[in-house]
Amino acid sequence: MTNLKTLTVSITLAVASLGAFAQAASAATPRVDQREANQQQRIATGAASGALTAKETNRLETQQARVNTAEANAKADGTVSKGERKHLHRMQNRASRKIHHQKHDAQTAK
Repeated sequence: MTNLKTLTVSITLAVASLGAFAQAASAATPRVDQREANQQQRIATGAASGALTAKETNRLETQQARVNTAEANAKADGTVSKGERKHLHRMQNRASRKIHHQKHDAQTAK
């Protein structure tokens, strides 16, 4: 009888943890996270090479912080909806274009 209770409790815990995992997975944004990492690397490379001035770097970092804040707000309720993902991707597209533009303009760090 105790084995049956133990088995029942184990199954109940397993099912509950699957529900929590499913909720965490719906709030996961691996593509957004990877793009953030890539864009941070692009900014760091541009700053190190002198392609970005300090002011440009600061503006791009601020833009990345806004994307991070929007992502945190989207995850706040436990799920990231399709519309929220679309909004995050649009923000990242704009940030990517801005990084490219700033790295390839005539301004360089001294």
